[in-house]
Amino acid sequence: MSRPTPEGVREARRRRGGQARVSGHRAEVWAALALMLKGYRILGFRLRTRQGEIDLLALKGRVLAVVEVKRRRTVEAALEAVLPDQRERLRRAAVRLAAGRPSLKDCVVRLDLMALSPGKWPRHVPDAWPDVY
Repeated sequence: MSRPTPEGVREARRRRGGQARVSGHRAEVWAALALMLKGYRILGFRLRTRQGEIDLLALKGRVLAVVEVKRRRTVEAALEAVLPDQRERLRRAAVRLAAGRPSLKDCVVRLDLMALSPGKWPRHVPDAWPDVY
């Protein structure tokens, strides 16, 4: 059996990366729909900031939710997948984003998780990491 060529390996990685992006987009759409059904207004998808990318930015009342979307087997696995340094980057990104938009400056910023598991409705965990603030 021959070994794959470097070009073949690169192509396989590109395909897997493309599939992961599509899967991630789908997860974010499902998460957004679930949040909208709960009364949230979606302000943005995949917002890029200097601190990092925010999967979803949602508003409900005066709560500005920075939502990290994770597809894992369990909610616990999704919670563990967001490491402390990523949580801190998300927090900084959220604070900067809110400060830059006059309509959001008085909002309470919160880090939420939307955990998606196979065959289950997305699970919303409000204030998933309260230790970040």
